Amino acid sequence: MRLGYPPLASFETLGAILAAVENDNPNMTVIASELFSAEIPGRVLAGELDVGLALHPEPTTGINAEVLRCEPLAAQLGKRHHLADASSIALADLQHETLLLFPRELAPAYYDRIMETCERAGFHPHVRAFPKPPVNAMLARLLGAHEVGLSPASFAFHSAQAEPGIVARTIVNPQILAEWSILWPARAQSGAFERFLGSARRCAAHNDWLLPPDAAATAETDSLTAGHSDDPESRRNSTSK
Repeated sequence: MRLGYPPLASFETLGAILAAVENDNPNMTVIASELFSAEIPGRVLAGELDVGLALHPEPTTGINAEVLRCEPLAAQLGKRHHLADASSIALADLQHETLLLFPRELAPAYYDRIMETCERAGFHPHVRAFPKPPVNAMLARLLGAHEVGLSPASFAFHSAQAEPGIVARTIVNPQILAEWSILWPARAQSGAFERFLGSARRCAAHNDWLLPPDAAATAETDSLTAGHSDDPESRRNSTSK
């Protein structure tokens, strides 16, 4: 199975799906390719991928899409940032911050979700974006404590654990929710794909990825904080289109 996925899936979401597929189908080989969300539907439609995983994919004729996971975004900050000591961050507190994001064309609906939620909170964010930004380079910029990253919580908290100079904080009042969707061609599928899709759905159910938003956020917080801390003093206190 040829699978396309975006960089922000790499820490947890992708790994959980691949582990479930391998457990259910030990003879199946999944060839995973990292792409940006906007690229994935076209690659699936062209037959270059058998299945895709994307953030808020654009509706595409000939492609089926099914939401597999809904989770809140979290803020990523350098430990020297003035908001880093907060246990959570109200969205309005980012009004005067520079958000380190990505060009809109890489994930238009996801980008628009962030902008629209900020505007409903009373401000239009100042954004710094770089073309096709490497994830590690974006994380390195946060060490300077001049910018704030916004990412799905599954990525934000795991990346903070991997980089001692960065912390992750829940965004509240309101949350910004991200939706991960699995994509596949609307035409008839192979038995291998049906097994892959079944494993992905069971993975989502097992991990409570499709709980109502408030419950999902609580489950995500409990999962990511269990057994981890930022320092000794504190913890992270479908249809055919």
